[in-house]
Amino acid sequence: MSADLEQIAGLLQQRNALDAQIAAVIDRPVTAGHLGEWIAARVFGVELERSATAAAIDGRFTSGSLQGRTVNVKWYPKRENLLDFTESAALDYYLVFTGPVSPAVSSRGGSRPWIITAVYLFDAQRVLGDLRAQRLKIKSPASVRAAQWEAAEIFPRANSDLLTVDPEQARLLRLFAPAASSAP
Repeated sequence: MSADLEQIAGLLQQRNALDAQIAAVIDRPVTAGHLGEWIAARVFGVELERSATAAAIDGRFTSGSLQGRTVNVKWYPKRENLLDFTESAALDYYLVFTGPVSPAVSSRGGSRPWIITAVYLFDAQRVLGDLRAQRLKIKSPASVRAAQWEAAEIFPRANSDLLTVDPEQARLLRLFAPAASSAP
């Protein structure tokens, strides 16, 4: 038991050192939220809010057909068809980075590597309207139907016409793909 604790302590020291290096680049603590927002800013031209605690909105698109529109960025290491959402009328879109599709099952024996295998763009008010139409108690996170996820996909498949991922953006997103030898 002591050897296990020593191993974990050593691994956490290594992880903390890596997190400190990443935090120095992104200028925020290393969380999926902060890192996802930083990636969105660089890949999709999102100008982030000055405060990381801004309610409902992480930033605004700075160019293209969505210029000036508000966005909330999410990064889920696995796509379990759940979406943390807000009922704010000020939010236009959710930009969601995910790892592989995975059923919501026990995490025992698994891992959640920080990878991006797909990107989705949801119309925030449409998602909220769909949830209300289901007449279920609205709570966050909410289960979003698989068909809605498929329709919102902008990378690697272009299923949505809300935003087109250009070749350079696709190249940048592929940097976060799983390594061939460690693909889940």
